[in-house]
Amino acid sequence: METIKERLASLRKIMRREKLCAVIIPSTDPHNGEYVPEHWEGRKWISGFSGSAGTAVVTLHSAALWTDSRYFIQAEEELRDTGFLLMRQKMPGTPDIPEWISQEVFKDNTRPADGSTEVCIDGTVCSAAAVEGLVADLRSHGGLTLRTNLDPLAEIWQGRPSLPTAPIEIHPLEFAGERAADKLARIRKNLRARHADGMLVAALDDIAWTLNIRSRDVHCTPVAVAYLLIATDRATLFTMKEKVSAETEAYLKGEGVDIDDYGNVAKGLKRYPEYNILADKDEVNHTLYRGIKCRIVDAASPIPEMKAVKSEAEIKGFRNAMLRDGVAMVRFLRWLKENIGKLPMTELSVSDRLQSLRAEQNLFRDVSFDTIAGYGAHGAIVHYEPTAETDIPLQPRGFLLLDSGAQYQDGTTDITRTIPLGPLTEEERLVYTLVLKGHIALEMLKFPDGASGTQLDAVARKDLWRYGYNYLHGTGHGVGSYLSVHEGPHQIRMEYRPAPLHAGMTVTDEPGVYLEGKFGVRIENTLLTRRYTTPLQEAGRGYESPTAEYLEFESLTLCPIDREPIIADMLTAEERGWLNDYHRRVYESLSPYLTSEEKTWLEKACQAL
Repeated sequence: METIKERLASLRKIMRREKLCAVIIPSTDPHNGEYVPEHWEGRKWISGFSGSAGTAVVTLHSAALWTDSRYFIQAEEELRDTGFLLMRQKMPGTPDIPEWISQEVFKDNTRPADGSTEVCIDGTVCSAAAVEGLVADLRSHGGLTLRTNLDPLAEIWQGRPSLPTAPIEIHPLEFAGERAADKLARIRKNLRARHADGMLVAALDDIAWTLNIRSRDVHCTPVAVAYLLIATDRATLFTMKEKVSAETEAYLKGEGVDIDDYGNVAKGLKRYPEYNILADKDEVNHTLYRGIKCRIVDAASPIPEMKAVKSEAEIKGFRNAMLRDGVAMVRFLRWLKENIGKLPMTELSVSDRLQSLRAEQNLFRDVSFDTIAGYGAHGAIVHYEPTAETDIPLQPRGFLLLDSGAQYQDGTTDITRTIPLGPLTEEERLVYTLVLKGHIALEMLKFPDGASGTQLDAVARKDLWRYGYNYLHGTGHGVGSYLSVHEGPHQIRMEYRPAPLHAGMTVTDEPGVYLEGKFGVRIENTLLTRRYTTPLQEAGRGYESPTAEYLEFESLTLCPIDREPIIADMLTAEERGWLNDYHRRVYESLSPYLTSEEKTWLEKACQAL
């Protein structure tokens, strides 16, 4: 098997021929998706790092990989002896990519023989906004320039996977809640308000939502590789034609959508009949963006905000999916608790067991992401995914951190439970209780309609901060309706995210603490944002009613939160009340679908604290 060092050597031959001083290989694809088809997993191929986020940079004499805190431990292991240095993003002393390239290129005159200062990135897999920012940053570091018209891996990537060709399926109206033609009409109305005649849609989940279609082109996310070009009275879906059955083609035409080959999108843009077009620089790749000849309306796509507010049918689907997922989780937890220390178990085997229980549920299609099953010290690796090389046996002590989810045809689930497998240390119990307090605090929060997730984030962290703990990932993200498990634009996190929260949005609540070499704790539910009636509004006459609309959260996730690790005296009466009410609802919702033995187990798991 070709080693990473051999691949680097082959890439450097290309670099010398093309007179490049550095090559940047991001984790993105032409559609700027979180998960990318194997055809575009160039960063993984060149570096050996398998995490979902990271950027590889190669110069003629060095190589480095940038990734965030979720993957520090994993990246350190996977990059060992590859020739790549690990760059820990946002940590003190870590240079950014242009700074590091400049240091390496101008150090000891390690440029190409002609003294070139040209850096290369494939413009088809990098957004227009990212390229613009990179050009400016490189220029400020020694006058480095950027080339975007070359895929530097094209010649050397032997056995590169082809483009995916999974068939496109029609997503039933009973789950979508709105016809594609009606969604297109709403989008066009929004575009007119922005003085745009139409738009180019590149985000695959936006296309799937707009047209009520699904596919299996992307790992764990039911989308099709395609572009959608919307004009004033027509739309065109650019995709591989072998993916489209006669039934699907007839359906799309009935919704006002033509079909063309995926490779013809650049030609379609040149033939675009309107005066101007909205193209989101953060979504459309640089190569396509530069190929647009008509006037560009530089604005954010309106589709993510529309998609984030779920229809009544989608909300109903979420509730039904959570019921089935809760049944699978209860059966799994009962099996795990009753058999730990009796049957041989590993991180991978319990992941497989949970997936098989979910697969028994009606409308199950896939997992929504690769299960994170971290036992003991592996739980401190935020996005750890067990492999055959890292898999370890479970013992009847300590914590198992289990973050998992499923794609059902009527909804997407995402849940984390930290499960005690036996005796715990006082530190484990303290951290678990603090994380639970943060989780409950966010669940109980009431806030004005239009507040951003950044304004809510500290509520989940305040008790952790008091004890000197923190976590570097976000507290919450949107969840798609049988779509991407990570959906925007709204997020709950420390970094500023201005996207407002409105009724009908789904969002996760997942604070955590991770102690390297020891254990990790995270507790996560998926929530629905709904309208809240304030006490003044309930009082009616005699009080001045607030003019602002207020919101609150409802837990969609239905699964007991383990009470065994809780230091009960650390919970307030209000926190205990929330937990007991939640467990009462979990039991009442799930028990009709369980056997008598399962009901008995769940009743005990949901006892009042």
